[in-house]
Amino acid sequence: MPAPRPSAPRKVSADGLARLRAHLGTFNTATLRRLDETLPWHRDLTPDERSALGLIAQRALQGFITSIERPQTTTVDVLRDVFGQSPTELTRAISLHRALQLIRTIVDVVETGVPDAVSEADQSVVAEHVLHYSREIAFAIADVYARAAELRGAMDSRLEAVLLDAVLRGQEPDEIQHRATAFGWRGGDGVMVMAGSARDGATAAFLHGLRRDAARLQFELLVGVQSQRLVLVVGSVSDPDAVAEALLPWFADGPVIVGPVVDSLLEAHVSAHHALAGLGAAAAHPRAGRPARSDDLLPERALAGDTTARAALVDGVYAALADAGPSLLETVDVYTACGHSLEGTARELYVHANTVRYRLRRAAEVTGWDPQRPRDAYVLQTAVALGRLSEGAPRL
Repeated sequence: MPAPRPSAPRKVSADGLARLRAHLGTFNTATLRRLDETLPWHRDLTPDERSALGLIAQRALQGFITSIERPQTTTVDVLRDVFGQSPTELTRAISLHRALQLIRTIVDVVETGVPDAVSEADQSVVAEHVLHYSREIAFAIADVYARAAELRGAMDSRLEAVLLDAVLRGQEPDEIQHRATAFGWRGGDGVMVMAGSARDGATAAFLHGLRRDAARLQFELLVGVQSQRLVLVVGSVSDPDAVAEALLPWFADGPVIVGPVVDSLLEAHVSAHHALAGLGAAAAHPRAGRPARSDDLLPERALAGDTTARAALVDGVYAALADAGPSLLETVDVYTACGHSLEGTARELYVHANTVRYRLRRAAEVTGWDPQRPRDAYVLQTAVALGRLSEGAPRL
C-alpha cells in the first residue's frame, strides 16, 4: 500500500505571513546572488536564460507563500504556480540536476532567512512549511522531467521506426539522410543488417540493454521488432564478424543472417535485402552457421525466388567459370555429376587425375568456391544449372 500523505503543516500567524511577503524581494535577490556564487554554470548562461531561471525562482518563492495560505497545495498546484502553462520548457533550458540545484538553493535561502523574517513563535511553523513545500516542488520537478523523458523516448521510437522503414525500403537518399539527421544517426562508414527471430517479450528494458551493449562496443544501431522478427541496422562496422558475434545473444533461437557490409546508411537497403532473403530461405539449409552470412545461402535464396541471389550465382560464379575457359566449367560439371570422384572425372574427361586437381583449384581461385568441399560444390552446381537456364542452352 502507498505511504499515507503527510498531514499539512500548522498555520502561520497573519503577522508571520505578512512578514514573509515583505521579505519576498529580499529572498529573490539573495537567491540570484547565491546562484551566481555557488553554481558556475549559472554564470555562463545567456541573459535570456538567466532571466527565465530568475522568473522560475520568483514564482517558486511566491508559490511558497501561496502554499502557506493554501495548506492543501498539491503537486499539480506547484507545477502550475512555478512552471506556468508549459512546464516542459524547463527541461529544454537546464538538466534535471541543475533544476534540483536551483530549487535547493531557493530552499536554503528561505531557511537561512526565516529567523530574520518572522517572529520566534512562527519560526518552527515556517520551517515545517519549507519542508512540506520543498517536498512538493521536488515531486513536481521529478514529474516534469519524467514526462519529458517519456515524450522524448516516444518521439525517438517513432523517428527510429520511420528511419528503419525508409532504410529497408530503399527510399530516396535525401529522404533517408533527412530522417537519419532527425534521429541523430552518427554511424560512420561500414553499415550492415542482421535479421533473425525476436525473443518473446522484447520489452523496453530489452531494447535498452541492446542499445547499451551497442554503445559499449562503439557502433550505432537501429532496432526494429517486426512481429516475430528482429532486424538490426548496425553502423560504424569495421569487423563484421566480431559485431555479429557480439549481437548474436540478443536474438532468439533459430537462424540469424548477416547481410554484406555497405558504405553507408544510404546503401543499407542492399544489406537488408540480402539478410532478409537469407532469413526467408534459411530453413532449407539447417546446417548453416549461426550467425550465417547471407552469401552462404545463395542456392537456397535462388530456389526461393530471390533474383539477387540468382544474379550473383549466374554473373559471379557461372560467368566466371565460363570466361576462364570451357575446360574449367566442364570439369566442375563432370566432377559434381560423378559424385566428387577425381578418378571418375579423369576417366570421363580422358585426362590425368592431377589435371583434374589443377582445374578444380583454378575453379576455386576464379569463383571463391572450392569444388572439393561438398557445400561449395553444391553452390557451383546450382550456379552452373542457373547459368545454363539463363542462356537457354548448355555452354560447354
